Amino acid sequence: MITKRVFDVVFASTGLLLLSPFFVLIAVIIKLDSKGPVFFRQERIGQFGIPFRIHKFRTMSVNAEANGLQLTTGNDSRITRTGQWLRNINWMNLHS
Repeated sequence: MITKRVFDVVFASTGLLLLSPFFVLIAVIIKLDSKGPVFFRQERIGQFGIPFRIHKFRTMSVNAEANGLQLTTGNDSRITRTGQWLRNINWMNLHS
């Protein structure tokens, strides 16, 4: 169990370090594209019903949930230009 934890922390830290310039670039593009915060924060329910906070790059307009929760459709007007680009990225063909 300790070996797995060390492995997870080392590789996650390495990944964050290597990808941090790309993350900074995405943050700048989001900030230039639309008003509001760079990150979307939300509380979700995790394993065993334990709530946790999720942080991710914001791809929708600031008040996207003003009318309550809605399903996102293909041409949803709430999605920003940068958000559309981020959603269309096919990271290492994971969706194939």
